[in-house]
Amino acid sequence: MAVRAVRGAVQLDRDEAGHMDEQVSELLTAVLERNELTADDLISIWFTATPDLHSDFPAAAARKLGIVDVPLICAQELDIAGALPRVVRILAHIETQRTKAEVAHVYLGAAATLRKDIAQ
Repeated sequence: MAVRAVRGAVQLDRDEAGHMDEQVSELLTAVLERNELTADDLISIWFTATPDLHSDFPAAAARKLGIVDVPLICAQELDIAGALPRVVRILAHIETQRTKAEVAHVYLGAAATLRKDIAQ
């Protein structure tokens, strides 16, 4: 079993806790499904949010999905002029048989513009 990292992001329409929970849950579910993972395959997840998001912790959505024994941490993304607003990003460390090239990074909706080179 190899340790790999998988990236992902989603842009929120608005800064509301319920909306963040919905969107981050969709992102995490897509990462798990596209990489054929379960919560047991997760080592840790880093969440970042742009400075304009402050209604909730993105990691709260993971807990609601049942990801309860995985270390999670939230941080603020750099405040860069012209950056895409209302974005939550993830960096998940996983155990998998997949090669680096086979790992499916997930960028949903408008967040796909962040990494056109790896968004699937």
